[in-house]
Amino acid sequence: MNPSRLVRARPGAPFTLAFDGREIEALPGQTIAAALWSAGVTAWRTTRGGGRPRGVFCGIGVCFDCLVTVDGRPNQRACLVPAAPGADVRTQEGTGHHD
Repeated sequence: MNPSRLVRARPGAPFTLAFDGREIEALPGQTIAAALWSAGVTAWRTTRGGGRPRGVFCGIGVCFDCLVTVDGRPNQRACLVPAAPGADVRTQEGTGHHD
């Protein structure tokens, strides 16, 4: 069942953002992490040393596992950054800087 129906939520109209070139639908008030999860994406960063996939761990902006690059700005915490129409969200590799 759709969780929005379960709680009788009435979010605004959906919009799209891009994730690695793919359009993802988001709702007003969702974070980037919530929009990615809703689209079935569970990992969007790789670790510096081993290149291991990461996504949301703490969900409250403490752990830095959910880092993404948003509109060219690396190291944005997906669990804290609100989804915005037309945002260009990219998987972050390592530090997010081409080093």
